[in-house]
Amino acid sequence: MSSQVINAFPSLTAAAAARYPSRPAGGPGVHSALTAGGRSALTSGRHAKHSLAVRASSFGPRNKAFHHLPGNCTAERGIPLLLNRAEDEERIASSVLELVGWTPMVELKNMADGCGARIVAKLEYYQPLCSIKDRPSVRLIEDAEENGLIKPGVTTLVEMTSGNTGIGLAYVAALKGYKFIAIMPAGYSIEKQTLLVYLGAKVVLCDPALGNRGFGLKLKELRKIDPTIHFLDQFNNPANLDAHIQSTGPEIWRDTAGKVDILVAASGTGGTVSGIGRYLKAQNPAVKVICVEPAESRVLSGYAPGPHKIQGIGPDTVPKNLDRSVIDEIVSVSSDDAIKHARRLANEEGLLVGISSGANVAACLEVAARDENAGKMVVTVFPSGGERYLSTDLFEEARREAEALVLT
Repeated sequence: MSSQVINAFPSLTAAAAARYPSRPAGGPGVHSALTAGGRSALTSGRHAKHSLAVRASSFGPRNKAFHHLPGNCTAERGIPLLLNRAEDEERIASSVLELVGWTPMVELKNMADGCGARIVAKLEYYQPLCSIKDRPSVRLIEDAEENGLIKPGVTTLVEMTSGNTGIGLAYVAALKGYKFIAIMPAGYSIEKQTLLVYLGAKVVLCDPALGNRGFGLKLKELRKIDPTIHFLDQFNNPANLDAHIQSTGPEIWRDTAGKVDILVAASGTGGTVSGIGRYLKAQNPAVKVICVEPAESRVLSGYAPGPHKIQGIGPDTVPKNLDRSVIDEIVSVSSDDAIKHARRLANEEGLLVGISSGANVAACLEVAARDENAGKMVVTVFPSGGERYLSTDLFEEARREAEALVLT
């Protein structure tokens, strides 16, 4: 495979370091300042209420699966909580929001055959709207409500999205009584655009060549029209990280029985890799966190942005939600490699996933093959299902073959 390995942030160019002075550079070992301060250092400011000091769950003795959950993790949602109810209680969710949470993990034994390490993936397409973005979608809106920033029936919510966060926000907003506008780059999959419209969102397209500047220009236009707009800002809002500190990270730690050695995750907003990484390193500072970015747009490594085909990752700027202090290494994967490995996941593991999942597993295979990782557990996340990419290059070969079918 053609993925490239880059040492983490010490290799940033001087220009890139100057561009982001508020984010400390550093590679392995930088996270020691985080863990030395105890688990309360995982959050700060108005989010300090989500302290992760471990305590026994308050959900009662029958909920044994949650006995060691960190305080304030979102144990009130997810399928395990329903299953843990007493035999004489209904196991019916009060709303679909109660189902946002736990997802299963699976070992990739076919693709990892011959690697010295185990590769385990968390299947986030088990969320109600089939992507990991359901988690921050709930948290972003609930955090704004808790802080009195929005009001149902009054506020119009707006977010910049490549599709999956928009889809998550669309259904959460609908359930809670908000209007929602998704600003989305033109040219992204028609499946995502269709789903957004179907869920009642207004979709506003922007020029992808302008990057985040295009998003900003559209947001400015919308605010002139509607003064009630509240921008949720998934790239910079710490509530995004909270979603993964409170749920995704603890789930991985619990379901691997604390055996996870390496986390491999692509970065879009930075929320997933940073939130999970913070939590895992708080449990075991020896856990290594590897961030994945597109080889065509190695912005995190200090290079200029460029076009790529891995939807949902590799923005043209470094978001504030990317916590450099937990990143030990960056692996870059080309769009072609990401697509190839997503197809392999379907053919070899029976997993129908999106392009960023292909990028994650491509990086995992490289990491798992290293001699120093023999016997270790490499964990990754598959952010979304494959059906949202039917019109993209991911399905081009299958689409051509299907279109050529004739009745015989």
